[in-house]
Amino acid sequence: MKYIGAHVSASGGVENAIKNAKDIGATAFALFTKNQRQWLAPALTAEQIALFRTMMSEAGYEAGQVLPHDSYLINLGHPEQEGLQKSRESFFEEMRRCELLGLDRLNFHPGSHLKKISEEESLDRIAESINMALERTSGVMAVIENTAGQGSNLGFKFEHLAYIIDRVEDKSRVGVCLDTCHSFAAGYDLRTKEALDATFAEFERIVGFKYLKGMHLNDAMKPLGSRVDRHAPLGDGEIGWECFRYIMSDERFDNIPLILETPDEERWAQEIAQLKSFANL
Repeated sequence: MKYIGAHVSASGGVENAIKNAKDIGATAFALFTKNQRQWLAPALTAEQIALFRTMMSEAGYEAGQVLPHDSYLINLGHPEQEGLQKSRESFFEEMRRCELLGLDRLNFHPGSHLKKISEEESLDRIAESINMALERTSGVMAVIENTAGQGSNLGFKFEHLAYIIDRVEDKSRVGVCLDTCHSFAAGYDLRTKEALDATFAEFERIVGFKYLKGMHLNDAMKPLGSRVDRHAPLGDGEIGWECFRYIMSDERFDNIPLILETPDEERWAQEIAQLKSFANL
């Protein structure tokens, strides 16, 4: 089964994301469980938690159809101890919020070395941060998102993802979210069936589809290998429709949240409908 949706607003309360997803015909959705541009947020109340869980059930969504995203401020590979500790505490809190809401995964960008430490040392810090978070929570997977490789961001190579996973102690609670725009910007071609076959064969060899726990479906504004993260509406960018037809017709991408982060929210319902038609839904 294909679960298709978008990263919807949770403004006014996390439960509002559920209604916003339903309104665009989504069978999956992503959300921020707190303001993504602030370090601190008020704790979820018992009433908020109960309402969210009730509305999830009434709307027919299960945890496996939801891909929460953490704050953009968090850098689990931070080179400085103060920044690293602040990021870790915020990440622990985000994992805990997912646990309370009954969600089973948290999507996050792995981190950046900020040109102050080596890639390997920063990757080691990311893996250590994940291990610490898993020790302090239960039932929530840490889902690492690949990046476009802008600046000093890590995670743009499949090898980076595999390196982190290899160092996570509980393999049952770590996964990967592949972003199509990020993959393309990082140099993985997705424009033709032959290119898609080759890219996903490489992903299987280096990481493994067993770790794929979500995807972000975005076209790319910039050319292959640009290392620039600029999303475009589906079919309007450098990737084109073939990639999204391919994903919708391949069972390797079943039963995970497939999430739009395309820039024109007015087109989300149309894009979801188009993706559903590719999957014969």
